[in-house]
Amino acid sequence: MNNQFSTYQIGEVAEIIAGGDKPKVFSLEKEAPVSIPVLANAEKDNGLMGYTDNARIFEPAVTVAARGSNVGFVAIRKEPFFPVVRLLSLIPKEERLDVDYLFYNLKQNRKTGTGSGQPQITIPDISTKTISLPPISVQKKVARVLSVLDVKIELNKRINAELEAMAKSLYNYWFVQFDFPNANGKPYKTSGGKMVYNPTLKREIPEGWNATPLSKITPVSNQSVNPVDYPNKVFRHFSIPVYDATKTFGLEAGETIGSNKFTVKENDILVSKLNPWFSRVIYAMEEEDLICSTEFVVWRAPNSSIINFLYMVATSPQFIAHCTQSATGTSNSHKRVNPGVMMRFETPFKEEIASALGKKLEPMIKQILINQRENTTLAKLRDWLLPMLMNGQVTVK
Repeated sequence: MNNQFSTYQIGEVAEIIAGGDKPKVFSLEKEAPVSIPVLANAEKDNGLMGYTDNARIFEPAVTVAARGSNVGFVAIRKEPFFPVVRLLSLIPKEERLDVDYLFYNLKQNRKTGTGSGQPQITIPDISTKTISLPPISVQKKVARVLSVLDVKIELNKRINAELEAMAKSLYNYWFVQFDFPNANGKPYKTSGGKMVYNPTLKREIPEGWNATPLSKITPVSNQSVNPVDYPNKVFRHFSIPVYDATKTFGLEAGETIGSNKFTVKENDILVSKLNPWFSRVIYAMEEEDLICSTEFVVWRAPNSSIINFLYMVATSPQFIAHCTQSATGTSNSHKRVNPGVMMRFETPFKEEIASALGKKLEPMIKQILINQRENTTLAKLRDWLLPMLMNGQVTVK
C-alpha cells in the first residue's frame, strides 16, 4: 500500500442514512413541483421508482442497495433525492472523502450481504467497513480518470440509443407503414400507391410485394469448429452471457472451449434461438477467428444491404413474437425455437426496396457496432485501472 494512504472505517468519513417509507406525494411522471427522484433498492433504471415534491438527501451521495437480488449495487447521486426502504445513502465528509472516489471504491469492493435468509447489508455492516484513502486531492484525480472513461461509455450508449431509434423508425416507415420512396421520391402509400390484401400476412401490402419466409431471403450456416483442436489459437467467442455484459465477444483460448462452435464470418447475423433471449441479435464485424455458441442461428446473406435489412427484421417485435410463440421445451428458461421454424417467419418483401433500405441503414448500424466495441475496450481499461488506482500501484500526475 502506498504510504500516502490512511485507513478509516467508512462510518468515520461518511454519514450513513437508511431509506424511509415511500413519500405521501408520489408520481410516476416527472412534472413540477413533483420532480425529485424517489430511489428504490433496484438496479433497473438506476433505482428510479418515481418522483416526489421534496428531497430527503440534498448533498452528493453514494447509494447502496441493502437487500435482495440487487444487494451491494452502488450508484452515485449528484442531485437531491428521496431514498426509500432498504436503500442506504452514504454522504461523504467533504474534507476527508470525495464522493466519486467512494463510489468507485464501493463498486470495486461490492458487498454481497450477510444473513442465512435473504442477504442484506445493515448500517453497522457498512459503517465498520474499512477504506484506505489518499489525500483528498489525489482522490479527486483518481476519480476524474475513471469518470472520464465512464462518461465516454455513457455517451456512446446514448448515441447508440438514438441511432437504434432512427434505424427502427426508418424500417417501420418503409416496411410497416409502406411509405418508402416511390418512383417520384414520394411516400408510396400516403401518395396513393396501390395496396393489395395478402392472406398470409392478413394485411394489405404494396402491389408486387410478397409475403416471403426468411429461408428464401437468407441461407443459414451450420459450419462449425471444435476449438479444442486449436489449443494455441485465441478465438473471439460470441456467447449470450458475455454478449449481454459487453455487447461484443469474449477472448478465449481454444483449449478452454469444451464443445463445437459455429464459425462466424464478417456480416453474419447471429440470432439467439434460446428463450428468453430472442432479442439477442449480433451483427458480426470484420474479425479473424470468430465463433459463436450453437444457441445462435447464423444468417449468412449474400450482401451487406440485405443483411442490414435482416438485422432490422430480427430485432422487430413481430419476429421476436414469432420465436416466442414457436418455442418448445420443458420450462420457460429452457425453451428454444427450432431453426427451421424460425426461418419460416414471413415478412413483406421486395428485394430492391430492402436493398435500398439496407444502404441507408449502413452508416447507422456500423457506427452502433463501432461504439459497442469501443465501450468494451474502455470498460476493460477502467476495470484494469480501478484496483491499481485504489491501492496506489498506479498514480495520477
